[in-house]
Amino acid sequence: MSVERQRCAWGETDNALMQQYHDEEWGRPSHDSRHLFELLSLEIMQAGLSWQTVLNKRAAFKTAFANFDYRQVQQMTPEIPVLLQNPQIIRNRLKVTAIINNANTIAKLADRGEDFDHYVWAFVKNHPIQHHITSHAEVPNTTDLAKRMGKQMKKDGFSFTGPVVIYSFMQAAGLVNDHETSCFVYQLLEK
Repeated sequence: MSVERQRCAWGETDNALMQQYHDEEWGRPSHDSRHLFELLSLEIMQAGLSWQTVLNKRAAFKTAFANFDYRQVQQMTPEIPVLLQNPQIIRNRLKVTAIINNANTIAKLADRGEDFDHYVWAFVKNHPIQHHITSHAEVPNTTDLAKRMGKQMKKDGFSFTGPVVIYSFMQAAGLVNDHETSCFVYQLLEK
């Protein structure tokens, strides 16, 4: 007999990918630079679209962007025309170009001895911000911190780092915990 787990409202879906993403990834602190680059890239792709659309294309994005290995992605500028012909991904030139640019920026950080993980987590002083959301309607689409982070990232060479994209990235990477307080994942992250 299985026990029903209560999820955030958006995680209560028949879409298995969405449910798995909610249960196993979203909001869980990530300290893997490759994974963080992937999450930032996916949030860039999601801008103006539904998250489900991006999630359904995630495997194709991983294939197209060398499993988000930033060292490989930074070499992909000559492949932009090919990427823009790939029907399996979102073919938006600004977004594709931003991902490649961001790979270059992460590589420059790494070349200076700064890991993308440390760069990102410094914005929250290396500790996730614990919000206490009781309803999905309370979740903001951005915050002052996300605005400051996005501006600094742009200044440091990143592209497509508007406040909404950055706040979504912060949520995905676990820099903020925006799971509803009744959600089983919130309970795990509060411990």
